[in-house]
Amino acid sequence: MKNASLSIANPNPTLTTGKQKIALALAGLGAVLLLLVWAAQNAFAPVPVLSLSLGLMLAGVLVFVREEYLNKPEGIKNNGVWFKSLSARGVWGWLLAIIITGFYTVLYFCPENWLTGLTQLFSPLSQALRQKPADKWFVYGSLYTFSVLALGIKFIYKYRHNRYQVIRTISVMFFQTGFSFLIPAFLQVMSQPEYYFTYFWPLKDYYGSPGAVQYYGSATSISVYFIAFSALMTFVGTPVLTYFFGKRWYCSWVCGCGGLAETAGDSFRHLSDKSVKAWKIERWMIHGVLVAVILMTGLLWVNSWQQGGVLGSFSQAYSTAYGYIIGMAFSGVVGVGFYPIMGSRVWCRFGCPQAAILGLFQRKKSKFRITTNGGQCISCGNCSTYCEMGIDVRAYAQKGQDIVRASCVGCGVCSAVCPRGVLRLEGAGEDMEQRTEQMRTVHVVSSE
Repeated sequence: MKNASLSIANPNPTLTTGKQKIALALAGLGAVLLLLVWAAQNAFAPVPVLSLSLGLMLAGVLVFVREEYLNKPEGIKNNGVWFKSLSARGVWGWLLAIIITGFYTVLYFCPENWLTGLTQLFSPLSQALRQKPADKWFVYGSLYTFSVLALGIKFIYKYRHNRYQVIRTISVMFFQTGFSFLIPAFLQVMSQPEYYFTYFWPLKDYYGSPGAVQYYGSATSISVYFIAFSALMTFVGTPVLTYFFGKRWYCSWVCGCGGLAETAGDSFRHLSDKSVKAWKIERWMIHGVLVAVILMTGLLWVNSWQQGGVLGSFSQAYSTAYGYIIGMAFSGVVGVGFYPIMGSRVWCRFGCPQAAILGLFQRKKSKFRITTNGGQCISCGNCSTYCEMGIDVRAYAQKGQDIVRASCVGCGVCSAVCPRGVLRLEGAGEDMEQRTEQMRTVHVVSSE
């Protein structure tokens, strides 16, 4: 295509083709249709309108995928991410950030009737799945799941040459759709309490509280097992699975937050701050949130044990403040709304208490490592650029050091974008000479 590549002779390349502009226009029309229904506060013909809106957005994704990836050879391409307005903190990037931030602000902090139009629009779907009208949380869950599925398709085609990326993307799509959307809806149809099997304490702080134990323990004969499952995953599943697989088993394969970041946030992964200063802030903040949630849970249990006689209303006030500041403002408004500004893993890097615990296990007691063969590194910087967790992977590769940072989620994109096969996702117990020989073999094969 003429004027498609960046060079000294061509400093202003065509970064978006005509078909891609049509695709973006289709997706934009679908989103605008939702915004119009929201603004009108009244859903007219909800089934066809919702189908049209989601259909336009899905069609836009599919047309874009075909033009961007299927008409070109397999393999990762930069494709001018630092030159596009949407992915380089340009006008479109800031506009998208404002829209997402505004939606999350209304969702979390405004009355239910502020979203009347959207709840009416999604009510037929809610009736079909849950046998009751939609509320704002069903609207959110539906849009969240649709985003993971639609942009998961885009991610799969982008990384279709890499089996690991395809499988883990299918995994997050499966867990979000099944365990975070359909199963909770099915439980309500069966007159069971709503429960999300992909979240547990400390990420879902409520599941570790005495209120949750009392509620699920007395709600139905089945729901008592929900608390048992949550406790099992918190105290047994997390350390055991992290020992064998690192934190990737959860952060990159199961977690809904990670699933949205990997799919909807993939276009912004390169925006994460790789500086040492950001790393220092990250460590203080994420471990600070972990301490805060442990303290809050302890206060709630002490207060319950003493029947409110010692701490009074302080523990509940503390819990409410944590819910607003961390559970809503940080994880939702900032965590997703700032994708186009700070990268796709803002919450995972700086606030998620689950990621903090998993990171401690991974750093100290895990067989998982991303190993390097520094002798093959050409310092292209692709690995560092596309690390969504803000790790300067190139610095490790140049020194031939394994990447053992607690923040690493094992997404493997650094390995996927490496043109020399320098990085490998594997267990730390393998013999180093064997790994080096394997790396040489990979290099020889790739050269041929």
